[in-house]
Amino acid sequence: MSLLRPISVRTRLALWYGLAVGIALIVYAGVVYAFFRASMLEQLDGRLHDDYEAAEHAFERAADGGLRWTSDYHDPDATTVEAPWVEVSRSGGPVLLRKPAASDRRDAPFRTRVYTHRLGDEEFVLRVGRSERGVERELRELLLIFALCLLPAVVFAYLGGRVLAQRALAPIGAMTERARTITAERLAERVSVENPRDELGQLAIVLNDMISRLERSFDQLRRFTADASHELRTPLTAIRAVGEVGLGERHDEAGYREVVGSMLEEVDRLSRLVDGLLTLSRGDSGHLKLDRRPVDVVGLAREVTAHLGVLAEEKRQSLTVEPQEPIFVDADALVLRQAITNLVDNAIKYGPEGSAVNVAVTATREEATIAVTDQGPGISDEHRERIFERFYRVDPARARGGVGLGLAIAKAAVEANGGRIEVRSEVGGHSTFRIILPRSSAKV
Repeated sequence: MSLLRPISVRTRLALWYGLAVGIALIVYAGVVYAFFRASMLEQLDGRLHDDYEAAEHAFERAADGGLRWTSDYHDPDATTVEAPWVEVSRSGGPVLLRKPAASDRRDAPFRTRVYTHRLGDEEFVLRVGRSERGVERELRELLLIFALCLLPAVVFAYLGGRVLAQRALAPIGAMTERARTITAERLAERVSVENPRDELGQLAIVLNDMISRLERSFDQLRRFTADASHELRTPLTAIRAVGEVGLGERHDEAGYREVVGSMLEEVDRLSRLVDGLLTLSRGDSGHLKLDRRPVDVVGLAREVTAHLGVLAEEKRQSLTVEPQEPIFVDADALVLRQAITNLVDNAIKYGPEGSAVNVAVTATREEATIAVTDQGPGISDEHRERIFERFYRVDPARARGGVGLGLAIAKAAVEANGGRIEVRSEVGGHSTFRIILPRSSAKV
């Protein structure tokens, strides 16, 4: 097999095809040879039986008490090697009669048969035989024919295999040339699919699916890069502008404190943006380390609402958690806490003043669900499919102060813990974000 690796696939297929045809021909020749030999030997046995039937009544007792051939039985042609010979003897005794009498050619490859014949009260043994040289000669001629035909047949099979392989691999060559022209700037193009039902068509479909995924990834990367550049530029520009104003004008202590405070606000926003990007980057690369153990999600939800209660009080909102009994899941508490915090923070941010934010935890035998419901403006269908994208905002004008990564981080955190996140929303009504996680198998 190592000798076949450097050569082309077409040549390898042709060689395998020629080898397969050669093996098939050898097996076929072996079967024909065995059948032909058995048939010829069967015919030879039939002639031996005829020889016995001709000889069993061809001898009689002589006047001296011995045996003699009858007058109507003639010697076979002793000059022909295929001529039969016959011997008559008593059981275990010497040969009494032999035909042909001129020579004994039993040193040649003979096929013999032994019969018994009763003459009067005495039993005699008849041994008849014929030479196998004729059979061997015909078998050698048959083998010679097979040998002379095998090599040309294998050569023709190899050449035909190359033609068939070239035609079979032609679509792959076309796909290769087409795929070679598809670059990062031309990901909208696809490989042609001639027959989606055969193996090559399935290969083309898989290649097109891969190119589609690459196209989506490149588009997402371009959007992410553009959005990240824009988001990073905004606080940096604000810091630069505030710094230039602070340096260009004289201020008292309170004025400088205000300038520094404005710069710290932008730095805080920049830090949150960088932290969010690092979290998503670790999640994408699979380097987000988790310490998964049984976690009471009801207690975790109460901790989050207690931490964010100050924000809700500023908008006179009520925060409730249901139920009170603990419900355990297998998760990393810190990572899951971040996901719940982002959802509750969004619910407070987009909920109107005096509204209610409810965190409800329910469970089945296999799963636990954390549902965060607000009374905000709702999310339309066109935005619902994209709200988990990075830097995507339903209403950019209302997202001032955020970095547009909260839902993306929540989705990454939930999926890292083996769960999923869903959203149900009605425009002008309310929105419910549901975190669904597998229940803990450990007894707590």
